[in-house]
Amino acid sequence: MDYVLNTAQADEVLCALKKDYCVYAPKRFQKEGRFSDTDIIRYDQVDYFSEIVWDAKSDYPAKEVINPIQETILYFTEDEYRESKGPKKPILILARPCDINAQHIQAKIFAGNGGYEDFYYQRVREQVKFAMMECNGGDDTCFCVSMGTNRTDDYSLALKFSKEELKVHVTDESFQPYFKGMPDTRYTPVFVEENELKVKIPDLSDKEVRKALKKHPMWKEFDGRCTSCGSCTVACSTCTCFTTRDILYGDNPEVGERRRVTASCQVEGFDQMAGQKEMRSTAADRMRFKVLHKFYDYKARFGDSHMCVGCGRCTHRCPEMISISATVNKMNRAVEEIKAGMEQ
Repeated sequence: MDYVLNTAQADEVLCALKKDYCVYAPKRFQKEGRFSDTDIIRYDQVDYFSEIVWDAKSDYPAKEVINPIQETILYFTEDEYRESKGPKKPILILARPCDINAQHIQAKIFAGNGGYEDFYYQRVREQVKFAMMECNGGDDTCFCVSMGTNRTDDYSLALKFSKEELKVHVTDESFQPYFKGMPDTRYTPVFVEENELKVKIPDLSDKEVRKALKKHPMWKEFDGRCTSCGSCTVACSTCTCFTTRDILYGDNPEVGERRRVTASCQVEGFDQMAGQKEMRSTAADRMRFKVLHKFYDYKARFGDSHMCVGCGRCTHRCPEMISISATVNKMNRAVEEIKAGMEQ
């Protein structure tokens, strides 16, 4: 069934949904941006239709709901420990197709990595349903069409926003009661078919090409540009790296909580081993690792897609204006150069 709601009716449905679900959507936080007098858009629980930011891309991804930047995983004392509690009720996340597809990628890493299932991720993910927000094509950093993540059928509701009304397509019958008595319409979700930005991913199936690419001088430019701040991976829709940290209560070192905290392969010291040895000691090494992981390693392991969904948040958040799309296109040109050299 399809429905069309005015703002008052949308608030009425949202109020009913909130009795049974924690409803998360992109929300604007005024004056909390990284620069003076700027806002930030990130996911949070919403109470009113007017709070939902539907006409701009969020600065941080929907993954923060399922895989937050900081998460308490257990509490401990001298004698015992206990796991933190999971969600108290199901979660409904309003997300664009790229963010929904990003969760399929995260699920493979957290819930299917070598047969090991991450308990803390899975207990939240199994409680989640998606309301797909129809996208207007994003901004000049989006390239979801190039990555094949512009479409999804993994949603319980599809939503088309405008200033005056909200159109809803219901695919999950369990949501029908929330729209009882609401005016119906005909609405078919539309997906983005073309981005302003296009990315060509190189073929890296040849091992000799990969070896040559790792030594290519294109990576050296990042020694002078990348500050290894990790902003790109924190804003990434699919990155999963984390560390753990103990927070002590008062002066007693035996009482506190253990938190899982987002980490980044782009930060110096992330891969430091015993003896202070680092496998990737320069910004160029770290950038090469990240890009090849996103655009070769993940697909080589899991087989269905690349790890990047083309949301462009890393480009948007980078203080040095490093563009992931420009980097991948540059990598593609380097591969063509390498292959041409091999043919001579």
